[in-house]
Amino acid sequence: MRIPFIAGNWKMYKNRSEAKAFAEEFKALYGGTDVKAAVCVPFTDLDILVEAFRGTGIGVGAQNVHFEDEGAFTGEISADMLKEIGVDFCIVGHSERRQYFAETDGTVNLKVKKLLEKDIRPIMCVGESLEQRDSGVLYDFIKSQLKGGLEGISAEDAEKIVIAYEPIWAIGTGRTATPEQAEEMCAFIRGTLIEMYGEETADEVIIQYGGSVKPANATEIMNQDEIDGALVGGASLKPADLMAIIDF
Repeated sequence: MRIPFIAGNWKMYKNRSEAKAFAEEFKALYGGTDVKAAVCVPFTDLDILVEAFRGTGIGVGAQNVHFEDEGAFTGEISADMLKEIGVDFCIVGHSERRQYFAETDGTVNLKVKKLLEKDIRPIMCVGESLEQRDSGVLYDFIKSQLKGGLEGISAEDAEKIVIAYEPIWAIGTGRTATPEQAEEMCAFIRGTLIEMYGEETADEVIIQYGGSVKPANATEIMNQDEIDGALVGGASLKPADLMAIIDF
């Protein structure tokens, strides 16, 4: 049985003192829940949160990683560096990374493989634009992202990957896919995983929805059969709002 998983994505918000204050407030709220929680934060906040959340069951994730172990890659961070800090998760392939930093299905695939090698769970994002949805190519596009991102990955490793469906048109726009639209696509993702790996493996994969998730719509989204969690943006910056989503 899949355990619901809510992950916050802080994007480029919160300095170290703000992260520490968040951790203290959130720790006081979190507990007595069967929902797995994590926050994915800027590199400079990772060590603060790993230490603050030690022993609480709250996971800590990065928002990016390089696919090489080391090298002349100015400004990049390796999976070994994340592992040394104690990071549990790492987001790869977010639409903002694809849009602003030229991330492709190929580089996503390399990053996923490197994270798995270092025993860090990838949160691999997929999602279509409004133009792709309106033109009817959304399913072909999502399938191509899944197949490209998961190329060469075994069924055993695929079970460790979290898939986050984040329609680009619903990220930071205040516009949310209807629960029915989100469920339909998450079911399609599950079906594609069945084609790729078989039903037993596909049933183990956590599929999140992301895109303007907030306390007001979390219950309706999370009550869908094929949605196992949420990747939460702006609402994850406030401990009470993130906890309200966890308590869906």
